[in-house]
Amino acid sequence: MTVKILVGLGNPGVEYERTPHNMGFMLVDCLAERLECKLKASSKFDAFVGSTVYGGEELILVKPQTFMNNSGRAVGAVLNYRKLSPVDLLVVVDDADIPLGTLRLRKKGGAGGHRGLASINEVLGTTEYARVRVGIGRGATCDDLVGHVLGKFGREEWAVVQKTIGETAEAVQVILEKGMDFAMNRFNARQENPAGLGDETAGGKKQ
Repeated sequence: MTVKILVGLGNPGVEYERTPHNMGFMLVDCLAERLECKLKASSKFDAFVGSTVYGGEELILVKPQTFMNNSGRAVGAVLNYRKLSPVDLLVVVDDADIPLGTLRLRKKGGAGGHRGLASINEVLGTTEYARVRVGIGRGATCDDLVGHVLGKFGREEWAVVQKTIGETAEAVQVILEKGMDFAMNRFNARQENPAGLGDETAGGKKQ
């Protein structure tokens, strides 16, 4: 049986719940509920980890508890323990450079300024692992990115986030079932502002 590792990035603690930087955590929670997979705290990996079988393959769900800047530590520990390589890894992460509600699937790539991805890249020594970037935009003012990614979503935004997390879970399932190429052709075509929000809210220009 082959094994796949799905990692959602975020920050631990109730103060970071429902914040843009925790889109990865929200995705893992959503998928764990769909697949009836219980996540348990693991001191060995410094993460919440759960294991299930999906499509005849073992799927390991991971939420690092190292805080975003040290995400690579937990990811590397899981891969090393299971004797897996980056090709077995799929990371779900927030992206401030694309509008809220937009997804971008990639087979590989740089960190793009995201410290969670930068940490993983440093620990693994490669950028060649798959990732799903979930758009969060840059907020209404675009001049306080840290405040935006760590601030709570507004009511209108939260409705969009819930829909987006469902779509992201669907994208991950398609990746697992039919491969990244098929999923990229399907989901990367949705580039316009699907949230129906103005650019000042969704963040940046349309992609």
